[in-house]
Amino acid sequence: MDFRGRFLEGVERFNRQRFWDAHEAWEELWLAAGSDLVRFLQGLIQLAAAYHHVQRGTLSGAARLFDAALEKLAAFPPVYCGIDRSNAVAAAARHRDAIRSGAAFACHDYPSLVLADERDSPIPPVENW
Repeated sequence: MDFRGRFLEGVERFNRQRFWDAHEAWEELWLAAGSDLVRFLQGLIQLAAAYHHVQRGTLSGAARLFDAALEKLAAFPPVYCGIDRSNAVAAAARHRDAIRSGAAFACHDYPSLVLADERDSPIPPVENW
């Protein structure tokens, strides 16, 4: 399996707000991954699933998935596996807090994942994934 190609396909789908499709691309990798990648990919999958719930209007499910994603991704540096997810993580925390506060919630500012320089953050981050 081509980790890099499938991973970047998930990033591209996430950035096009096709969150379920991003989830599916990353899940295939998650099932085959080992080591630290399992937790990292699971965090990304949960982040995509949370935004999928937002799109569907199931906000309570989104809030739970935001919590799970943020908890898993916190264990990794903001730039990891070829992406800078700082803005996406900050947006997810804001969106989760808005849902939890009961404020009227409409997500018009879906976050994006930013590609990093692969010399500093290779895809995948370990040689034998």
